[in-house]
Amino acid sequence: MKKIISGKVREVYDLEDGRMIIVTTDRISAYDVILPTLITDKGKVLNALSNFWFDFTKDIVKNHMISYNLKDMSPEFQKSEYEGRTILVKKLKMIPYEVIVRGYMFGSMYSAYKKGEPFLGHSFERKYEQAEKLEEPIVTPSTKAAEGHDINVTLDFMKKDLEEKFPGKNLGEKIEKTALAVFKKCYDHAYKNGIIIADTKFEFGLDEDGELVLADEVLTPDSSRFWNLETYKTGTSPASYDKQFIRDWLTDNNLAGDPNIKSIPAEIVEKTSALYHECVRKITGKDL
Repeated sequence: MKKIISGKVREVYDLEDGRMIIVTTDRISAYDVILPTLITDKGKVLNALSNFWFDFTKDIVKNHMISYNLKDMSPEFQKSEYEGRTILVKKLKMIPYEVIVRGYMFGSMYSAYKKGEPFLGHSFERKYEQAEKLEEPIVTPSTKAAEGHDINVTLDFMKKDLEEKFPGKNLGEKIEKTALAVFKKCYDHAYKNGIIIADTKFEFGLDEDGELVLADEVLTPDSSRFWNLETYKTGTSPASYDKQFIRDWLTDNNLAGDPNIKSIPAEIVEKTSALYHECVRKITGKDL
């Protein structure tokens, strides 16, 4: 077993037998800086949400989950510190794209729309307010950069590139169809429970049989934009279930992007943790 990834949030270990172990930590990053203070239970919330969605969407697409029971894992991970934040998964041949599904006119798409410009191959005929729901969700991929920032590309670019890499598999079409199907099913569930999924990103891989598999994390506050349905209003920038308290504090104290931050105040940590807990309660129907 060897550690192959130590990311902003996750530690990934290769068991070198076609399986991996992923540990979701309580680390948090903002403005491309991993902050020195942990957010209580954040990793457990992200893990619980992904596990819920993997099970919820398994009728649409296979996923990489093998087990979240520590008894099924190496002895090194059968400790209380790993409980609730560790999963055993299949190792896949990962597709080199993040597949972003957008359901609302927001962010960089809204900025392009206000200028009258198309957004990654998509044009909009009707008028939209900021944060207004699109008539239909759209898919806008991005390349997965080893270093630096990912690069947004058009859906056609991804489809053509994947056809060259995997000829005859029609992989781009399958990914688009699957991503939209997963998004729509999960959107409806979250909406009924008071959360709007405005947008999210998915990652896919291929298994040993060449079948498409959903991987990484799924529909968490770290990989998605979640809004509170109760306070949502078009024409505004709705508050998100994510790092808003952290970002606000960093901005207010002129620390955004500063790698030398010493700590985050306890009250900001508590507020952020409470927001993550509220999210998992609403979506899964239970807390950790």
